[in-house]
Amino acid sequence: MTGTEGPATGAPSPAPRADVVVDARGLLCPAPVIRLARAAREHTPGTVLTVLATDPAAALDVPAWARMRGHTVVPTPETSREPEEVAAVPEDALVVVSVRLG
Repeated sequence: MTGTEGPATGAPSPAPRADVVVDARGLLCPAPVIRLARAAREHTPGTVLTVLATDPAAALDVPAWARMRGHTVVPTPETSREPEEVAAVPEDALVVVSVRLG
């Protein structure tokens, strides 16, 4: 298994469905983390928050923040992005990180 496969079938697990999208595109770190922290305070454990960011540092900073706070970082395959979410920025500039609140 590669870590993205389902436990019983070996088939890929479905991408997590974002309960809340935190749009931090165009912002530099630490702003994406600050927006995520604000959203996390407003939601209950089990909520999946997805951060959209154009700052490459968010790919490291957001998961680090989540782990420090006891949340789960959920792998988000590129295919889980919806076209309207990537239309405003070049695809290779978009960082998508999902966090499941612990």
